[in-house]
Amino acid sequence: MMLIEETAPAAEALPVAALREHLRLGSGFRIADDSAETAALTGFLRAAVATIEARTGKVLLTRRFRMQLDDWRDRLGQPLPLAPVVSVDAIALDDGAGTLTDLPVESWRLLPDGQRPMILPTGVILPHVPRRGSVTVTFTAGFGDSWDAVPADLAQAVLMLAARYYEDRSFEGSRGAMPFGVSALIERWRQVRTLAGRGNRELRR
Repeated sequence: MMLIEETAPAAEALPVAALREHLRLGSGFRIADDSAETAALTGFLRAAVATIEARTGKVLLTRRFRMQLDDWRDRLGQPLPLAPVVSVDAIALDDGAGTLTDLPVESWRLLPDGQRPMILPTGVILPHVPRRGSVTVTFTAGFGDSWDAVPADLAQAVLMLAARYYEDRSFEGSRGAMPFGVSALIERWRQVRTLAGRGNRELRR
């Protein structure tokens, strides 16, 4: 499976002001409200968001993704690797010779799920993927476009982790450690994720 993030969260959607206040409360020092400091805080927030999303499989701010598979995992239904999924925008089959064919929207449907959304066939099974071909799914996922839409515990985890990144910015080796408080906040959102993309191709060879 290849998963590509096609859009990124807008800078104005990130809680820079909330992080600045969090750091003032935590350190007792005034964090300068200038462009250089704002850019740095934005970078720490993006890093924290990416880490939380990687640990939970949840997309905090809505954006578009493209997933490429060499075959369906199961032709009865293809799980998507992220949640919550807002919409599946397109599904295209590549015949292996460079010809792309969009699947009719009436041939499949999205099964929304907070943990494991799926693409299901409206008929019996999903369409056949040619032996040397692939299938590309473009979808939109996320809790919302603004930070207010992010669940409170995940939002707090991002602030805490971004603050740790800020405080430890001179010590690169500490970036890999997940603070206990952050781990506790995200625990209920974590799942054992099913890897997408292997499909039934091995059975056909």
